[in-house]
Formats: sequence, structure tokens, C-alpha cells
Amino acid sequence: MTSDIKQYMEQVGQRARAASRAMARADSATRNRALSLIADAIVRDSALLRAANQQDMDSARAAGLAPAMLDRLALSDKAIDTMVEGLRQIVALADPIGEISGLKFRPSGIQVGQMRVPLGVIGIIYESRPNVTVDAAGLCIKSGNATILRGGSEAIHCNRALAKLVKEGLLGAGLPADAVQVVDTTDRAAVGALITMPQYVDVIVPRGGKGLIARLMEEATVPMIKHLDGICHVYIDAQADLQKAVEIGFNAKCHRYGTCNTMETLLVARAVAPTVLPLLAERYAGQQVELRADAEAQAILAGYPQLAAATEEDWSTEYLAPILAVKVVADMDEAMDHINRYSSKHTEAIVTENYSDAMRFLREVDSASVMVNASTRFADGFEYGLGAEIGISNDKLHARGPVGLEGLTSLKYVVFGHGEVRS
Repeated sequence: MTSDIKQYMEQVGQRARAASRAMARADSATRNRALSLIADAIVRDSALLRAANQQDMDSARAAGLAPAMLDRLALSDKAIDTMVEGLRQIVALADPIGEISGLKFRPSGIQVGQMRVPLGVIGIIYESRPNVTVDAAGLCIKSGNATILRGGSEAIHCNRALAKLVKEGLLGAGLPADAVQVVDTTDRAAVGALITMPQYVDVIVPRGGKGLIARLMEEATVPMIKHLDGICHVYIDAQADLQKAVEIGFNAKCHRYGTCNTMETLLVARAVAPTVLPLLAERYAGQQVELRADAEAQAILAGYPQLAAATEEDWSTEYLAPILAVKVVADMDEAMDHINRYSSKHTEAIVTENYSDAMRFLREVDSASVMVNASTRFADGFEYGLGAEIGISNDKLHARGPVGLEGLTSLKYVVFGHGEVRS
């Protein structure tokens, strides 16, 4: 790590720590005003943002960036509208900071409860996806945290443009501009510095590919909220409504390929496989989806234009592409055994009209989001009503699933007394 980068990141960390104290003091109205001003600025400067994004897209194409990454990098009119709507939803959410819960009198006369407080300084590392800059800034501001954002080099122009608008909103509300800092270097050494500054950074949230997460798990000395990959499953039960099954199976795979909540493996009960697989194959063929199937599914799908035999590796691969692993299973027990063996514990769905099967699936599948009769693509903070998400965690400690406001806070015990002393 160069001394210049280390010194720069130290300064960023010091400023963030100082700003975090001001953010924790700020009242809800002030933080909400900052969010509204940022939303207004994005609407006002949407043309400038699209121009900056186009500059990034041109450079990324020239550099041969993968289609899934290009998809994440693109900032469409709809994506800008979604960013703005996300900020306005965050404004409308209840402020968790300062909320006291579980207040109880103890025999000594004291009252003991828990107060929700900000985590402090949150470092966020992400690739492509300029919308993360706004989503993360919005959630951190609302939850009273300061944040250091390190976006991918491929999105540097758009992130710089967004950072200016975020700072404008913070200053307009009387909050410190350093409450949200976008790391203004593409040098990879900045990541190494950010993840090893526990004196300034309280938690790291990585949003990126498997390589990034693996590196951070090995090198970070700051705690992380993370998920490694999204190997999501849909299981079509013997008692599924087949119309629902086809719509869900198609949407979960084909709505978008490059997201962590996209289905990567389809499991179908043997009783309905001969009926539902050809119906789904017809829809997949229109999108040129390659199917990697086990022997039983291959026999049913014979004649499908892009059909290959599934290998052991396919069951544990996050494709982020128009490729789908397909397996016929005897029943729900075999489906759950497969999921609990190969899943990354992100999101799984069952399609069934059997209430008992649905409830067993919810209880026994060990993933951060488990769904009944819905597409895995709904595993998203915006869709869950969190306003936006800072990331998705498939860890079990502190936060699990889409991480919204509460995931960016902690609880501390508070005690109210009336002069009591311990005897």
C-alpha cells in the first residue's frame, strides 16, 4: 500500500469519525431534510448523471466488462426514478434512533431497557451499481451513521457526480459534508486501508463479486455484514398451481440475470415435472436460456435447443447469466436436502398450494429469505418496504437478509434510577 493512499484513507477515516458524532446528535427532521434535498438534486441533475454514467459505460465496454457488470453499471431513467423514490421512502420510514424498548422495573427499583443507536462509521465497498451510492448514503444518513463509500473504478464518474449531490443535500440541511465520503481514487490499495482501520470504521458492508468478498474475509480487521454469492432455488411442489409455477419460474430466472436474488437452480417434483418443465422450457427458449439438467430432466426436455448435462459444479454455481440448472426430485424432502447442501443461504422459494408443505419449507430451509408462491427476485430491501437496502446478509449474526435501517443500528442498555444504590 502506498504511503499516499494510506495517508489519504486515514484522513477520510478521521473525518468520518468526527462526522459520526454530529450525525448521532442530529434530530430526525434534519436528517430527513438532507434526504429530501438529495432527492430533489438528483431529479434536477438527472441529465448530468446520465452523461456521467454514459462516460463510465463507454469506458467499461472498451475495457471488455462482462455483460452482467454492464447491466449493473447502467443508470437508466427508471434507475434514477427508483433512487429518488427510495430516498423519499426512507424519509417516510419511522426513525429508529433513540427508540427505547423493553423498559421494565427491576426489584431494586431501577428501570432497564434498550435504546437503538447508530453503529457509527460504515464502510461500503461495491462494484458497478451507481445506485448503491445513493441507497447507502440515504440509509446511513437516516440511521444517524457516517459512511465511507468505495465504488468500483468502472463507475467513478457517476459516483463523483452523485457524491456532489449528496454533499449538497447534507450541507443544505446543516449536517457535515463528511458524513458521506466517496473515496476519490481507483487505487485498489484504498480498499486494503479501509478494511483495516477499526479505529475509524465500525463495520464494512461489501457488495460485489465472490473474489472481492473472499479477499475481504481474508484481510479485513473490521467486522463485516456480507453475503458471498446468491445461489437461489425455486422448488415446484407436486401440489403447485402450474400457472403460478410457470410465471414464478420464468420471472425468477429471466427478470434480470446479473443479480444475487436471481434463481440459479430449478427443482421440480417428479409428479408434475413432465407437465411443467415443457411449459417453462417454451418460455426459456424465447430468452435463449441454456438448461443444464440432470438425467431425468434431460429426458423430459429432449429437443430443447440449448440443453446440456448438469455436472456437480452446476449445483453450486452462481451463473449471473442466462443459464439455469434443472433437477427433478422425488418430493419436498429431497428438494430441501438439495437446497440445504448447495444453497448459499440467500433466497429460496416453494410453489405449492399445500399449506403444510409451505410451512415446513419456511421452517426447515435455512436461508435469509424463504418464500411461498413468489419470485426470488422480491428478495430486495426496496421490495420489502425498507426504502432501500445497504446490502444483503446471509450471515446469522447482527443482520440477516436485506439490510435496512435497523440493520445499521445497535442496541445499548439504558437504566433509569431514582437514587438507588446497590446493596
